[in-house]
Amino acid sequence: MANFPLLSLAIWTPVIGGILTLAVGDRRPQAARWAALIFSIAAFALTIPLYTGFNAHTAAMQFNEYAAWIPSLNIHYHLGVDGISLWFILLTSFLTILVVISSWTNIQQRVAQYMGAFLIMEGLMIGVFCALDAILFYVFWEAMLIPMFLIIGIWGGPNRVYATIKFFLYTFLGSVLMLVALLYLYFHADHSFNLLTFQQIPIGSTAQILIFIAFFLAFAVKIPMWPVHTWLPDAHVEAPTGGSVILAAVMLKMGAYGFLRLSLPIVPDASRELAWIMIGLSLIAIIYVALVAVVQEDMKKLIAYSSIAHMGFVTLGFFVFTAVAMEGSIIQMLSHGFVSAAMFLCVGVLYDRMHTRQIKAYGGVVNTMPIFASLMMLFAMANVGLPGTSGFVGEFMVVLGTYQVYPWAAILAATSLITGAAYTLWLFKRVIFGGVTHPAVAALKDANGREVLVLGALAFFTLLLGVWPAPFLDILHSSVHHLVEQVAINKIPA
Repeated sequence: MANFPLLSLAIWTPVIGGILTLAVGDRRPQAARWAALIFSIAAFALTIPLYTGFNAHTAAMQFNEYAAWIPSLNIHYHLGVDGISLWFILLTSFLTILVVISSWTNIQQRVAQYMGAFLIMEGLMIGVFCALDAILFYVFWEAMLIPMFLIIGIWGGPNRVYATIKFFLYTFLGSVLMLVALLYLYFHADHSFNLLTFQQIPIGSTAQILIFIAFFLAFAVKIPMWPVHTWLPDAHVEAPTGGSVILAAVMLKMGAYGFLRLSLPIVPDASRELAWIMIGLSLIAIIYVALVAVVQEDMKKLIAYSSIAHMGFVTLGFFVFTAVAMEGSIIQMLSHGFVSAAMFLCVGVLYDRMHTRQIKAYGGVVNTMPIFASLMMLFAMANVGLPGTSGFVGEFMVVLGTYQVYPWAAILAATSLITGAAYTLWLFKRVIFGGVTHPAVAALKDANGREVLVLGALAFFTLLLGVWPAPFLDILHSSVHHLVEQVAINKIPA
């Protein structure tokens, strides 16, 4: 498998599958659904050998592919994965299958276009996690915005146009500054766009700070961090269920991944110098945004603010520069991928039946949907961070790693155990428990086989990561320890 282009296949199989699904056309919606399912399963199958053939004892990039793309500018089609990017490729390909299945009967208009957009977006997102050439990274980074823009803009809610424009402008403007920083690095790396070369070149203190700020504006918007987070609740509320799943579970991880792949190893001195700002913004997200979530009346908006608070843990773990906290952040990202996807799918199940996301419109759902209520309870507990679920492992490791360096920050971050329980249990109690007070709730039917399959798959991984995190951590160790060593290097010229 070493010389087999697995990464290219993982990227281009869903892209080609998406184009072929578009070609099926909307006159044959069932054929489009089956085509999307087959190609999404094929893409996932192609990512499994990346895991089975991965050497966890080295931090070097593996499954490398290298070919000239634009030789005159020294731009290459350069792909590779390490222990950090591997998990996000698997997460992306796995969740795309679930999105296709969950949308099987929910999407009735322009089915081929909807399914095709998700497949194309899957390939582009995997490309971000594989790219080792700066321009290739930037092309994938920008291109993946287009399918999500269309998904929200075409299949979204009443205010979808406002939400899509806000989403696009926020993310695009930040990305332009990243391009400027990459061009600066290109001219200081002997006209190379190789990201690994960028990590080796000495850079002055002022230049490092400016590059860090440029990267920060691109990645903080994508995560999103406070105060550039306001586009996310709007995008989630207007997005169709599948769009919310991919947006929360994968697309938010792009910003965090950017910090790991670009900011920390390329400008380590600036990362250390400005870490206090990142820690402060992370704590604001964990505490303040969680309090904002408590007062939400729309289920999707509450979960969206919850996502921002959980991603605050991720950035906190990155910028305390301990291996335990950094590994905890990555586990938190994976956990959030499973749990946030499940929470949005749960809202989607209710919305398909009641056509409202308002919490006050529900109550007593457990009386008519006991299987669904049981699954949602598991995901609610994982969202809180209950031991035994994936939500606990990442948060515990981040708090533990942070306490070694900044005990006060760890104590403040731990308040999320209270605020997280407040908004999650408030949501669960109002929607699921109590007597049936609304006639529409009394007529609800429990989750069907397709819905149980999708939620059950996410429940399995939520529990697996919570009970047995070792296989996930084993892959991360070498890459994370190498990254921590890179952050400690002084790259300012003497």
